[in-house]
Amino acid sequence: MNASQDALIIFNAAVAAVQPAQLLPLHLSATKEDITICNQTFAVSSFNHIYVIGAGKAAAAMAVATERIMGDFITEGLVVTKYQHALPCKKIKVIEGAHPVPDEQCVMAVEQTVQLLAKTTEEDIVICLLSGGASALWCDVPEGITLEEIQTTFDKLIKCGATIQEVNTVRKHLSSIKGGQLIRYCSGAKVFSLIISDVPSDDVSIIASGPTAGDSTTFDDAYTILVKYHLLHHLPNSIYRHIKNGINGIIADTPVPNDCIFQHTANAIIGNNVMAVQAAATKAGKLAYAVYTNSELVTGNAEEEAAKLVHVAQQYKGTKPTCIIQGGETIVKVTGNGKGGRNQHFVLAALHALSDSNDATDVFILSGGTDGTDGPTNAAGAIGNRETLSIALQKKLFIEDYLRQCDAYHFFEQTGGLIITGATQTNVMDIMLAIVY
Repeated sequence: MNASQDALIIFNAAVAAVQPAQLLPLHLSATKEDITICNQTFAVSSFNHIYVIGAGKAAAAMAVATERIMGDFITEGLVVTKYQHALPCKKIKVIEGAHPVPDEQCVMAVEQTVQLLAKTTEEDIVICLLSGGASALWCDVPEGITLEEIQTTFDKLIKCGATIQEVNTVRKHLSSIKGGQLIRYCSGAKVFSLIISDVPSDDVSIIASGPTAGDSTTFDDAYTILVKYHLLHHLPNSIYRHIKNGINGIIADTPVPNDCIFQHTANAIIGNNVMAVQAAATKAGKLAYAVYTNSELVTGNAEEEAAKLVHVAQQYKGTKPTCIIQGGETIVKVTGNGKGGRNQHFVLAALHALSDSNDATDVFILSGGTDGTDGPTNAAGAIGNRETLSIALQKKLFIEDYLRQCDAYHFFEQTGGLIITGATQTNVMDIMLAIVY
């Protein structure tokens, strides 16, 4: 039994289960006579055009899968994905942009999407393909604000320790398409959003900042979040003015869930973290492990959650080889100038907990992003055990220092624990697992 190899096999099984090529055929189909989208069937004679739009790390793969199913029924399309994630399509244009801090390409993608939607009528269908990363990749710049100011704001937001719900609440109120506002551009067309979820609650108003879903948050909420994380006076004045104008009613707030503009809109979750965890558990069972899954998504502080997983894993010492699997997305408040991501930080914190424990049980800890990207690095995550601690000791690498500097990447680069997958073309948060044997 090779626990390290098995951990990687289990992780890869989780990623494979939520590939767009697996998911889209469950929600889209077409014959010569009709098409079916999210269990709604339309005769070919009942619509004029099908337009495809989308954004996210999985957007290109979702576009490829959609073209494979819908074929010549598609009139035109445009999706935006992260750099080095593009795939060739026939009718759907694919643009690449920056993530997690947007660039000019992301702004251009919104402009061209709005131009495409201007062609729609009530007789048309719009298929919207959404996945994690869309909040940055679809970026518009409100009047009176510059792209550089949006970039500064997004960068500070994602580093301050705010939850994804809080981050996206602010994003919605610095946009004219997020928070359900994209529907205003759809001219009464039927809109079907097919969504691969990268948020704990699978809340369609949070994923991709909910461009096709009603929004219950307000400019007041956005202001409160900026105050909570002491960001208000560290952001450009234009951001403050925009939020205050919204609070004062000068700028319209996002449409609420029961707004009539959503009467022809449907949002469907087609893939999520639960599916990935289930696939990982199935694979672990086939590898002869006793399997335990955490039914609750992990969303807390990375260091605290890592210590919890180590403690739970150590309870299974002396039993049949066991694999504990959980999913979610932890939070790291960036305190140093190092390189890394929440998954690498999680594993480093787990190793720290392992080194502090009097229990000599060896535990393999893996944490990886299903999108293949952990923070601003080329790694999906990391893996380590007591052997990693021995290597660190030999090389005089002190875990506390690397944790303090948020520099897990350079720690695992030297100890051999980085997981490099490349772009996976999906994104359903993270998979964390522990193997005890």
